Amino acid sequence: MDTIASHATPYVALLAVSVVLLVLHIMLQGFLATRELGSQWNAGPRDEGLKPKSPLAGRAERASSNYRETYPAVVGLLLALAFYGDLAGWGLIGGWLWLTCRIVYLPLYLAGIPYLRSLVWLGSLGGIGLMMLGLFV
Repeated sequence: MDTIASHATPYVALLAVSVVLLVLHIMLQGFLATRELGSQWNAGPRDEGLKPKSPLAGRAERASSNYRETYPAVVGLLLALAFYGDLAGWGLIGGWLWLTCRIVYLPLYLAGIPYLRSLVWLGSLGGIGLMMLGLFV
């Protein structure tokens, strides 16, 4: 097996699971909005600018938006780590920390739990920092 391919495997796995989480965010947001606004709204062009008013649908939308804010940076870091290496292993630890925190963050946000949710978000940011460290150590 090629050295780069064998080294990239854990990062590609992280990337694949992160895409699953992205799709979960999008589907959850869409399901909750459609449940409130109806299937005609979902199938239509949404020109009227309606937004769901329920707290749960709003939280799902904000959690999805929050995920997508840092997601491009994470994808870039995972790809860079896969191609350039991570000799000390900090990037892989950071990637799993980021992913774990983002998985935990979603139900905390949906439940409206303050402070703990923010700590988990900070943990995900720490994971991004460790991924960056993995590129330079």
